[in-house]
Amino acid sequence: MQADLNLLTVLDALLEEGSVMGAAERLHLSSPAVSRALGRLRSATGDDILVRTGHTMTPTPYALAIREDVHRLVGQAHRLLSPSRRLDLAELERTFTIQCHDVLATTLVPVLIGRLQQQAPGVRLRVLAEHSGDTDDLRHGRIELALGGDAPDLPEFRSEVLGHDPLVVVMRPGHPCADGLDLRSYAAQPHVLVSRRGRLTAPIDDLLAAEGLRRRVVAAVATVPMALQVVGRSDVLVTTTAVLSRPLTEAFGLITRPLPVEFPAAAINCTWHQRYDSDPAHTWLRDQVRTCLAEVVAG
Repeated sequence: MQADLNLLTVLDALLEEGSVMGAAERLHLSSPAVSRALGRLRSATGDDILVRTGHTMTPTPYALAIREDVHRLVGQAHRLLSPSRRLDLAELERTFTIQCHDVLATTLVPVLIGRLQQQAPGVRLRVLAEHSGDTDDLRHGRIELALGGDAPDLPEFRSEVLGHDPLVVVMRPGHPCADGLDLRSYAAQPHVLVSRRGRLTAPIDDLLAAEGLRRRVVAAVATVPMALQVVGRSDVLVTTTAVLSRPLTEAFGLITRPLPVEFPAAAINCTWHQRYDSDPAHTWLRDQVRTCLAEVVAG
């Protein structure tokens, strides 16, 4: 016989109140409804549960024996079905795994780690590099947050644009184009692309083609630091983001010049799986990422 778990709530009220009327008031039910439930409880357990003694009702030995277990089970059920959304950062113990582009790892992550440790010392962060191809890591929970330029369009994912970063051209000091760069001189120079997939073309090549120009791409590398190493040793140019790449550009002793054409700024996306929509800790993490990026851009 399938158990009617709704009877547990009635049983808990009966054992706590010691009467049908008291249980009915507590549950906002009618006394006849609780009496019928008591009858079903007696039938299911083979025990009277409550018996009349004069003008009151007394629990049976069986009822006394199960009272604490019933109360605990009902409490657990309420907590499961009505979870607390309050987040105690001082007590939060959790490891978050995020995946991001290398310039975000260099620029944003140090600020983010400092902020997380200040607010929630028990939180740890795992920062993974982007893969060269598409994976199911976000879908299967192997990573909890992805930061970068790409945003999946499947309905199971949530994505928020946190900001935009304009593009600049990076070159070594003393480069022949250091004093000025137009579209033709930009196209005439050798270029290195940053592409985790190893692509040798980028959207800006379509714009150059529309002007009858074609640039010479000598290499595609996976990360911005790798590209900047090449730039520092040759006349190669690299086109990258202005704000997020600035610490690396300065560390390598390189200079930047404006991109000599109107081109959309690079979007910075934050993407997560919908399973985390109602997770207070994950919501807090996204808030910290958003705040830290705003600080980086403002700085």
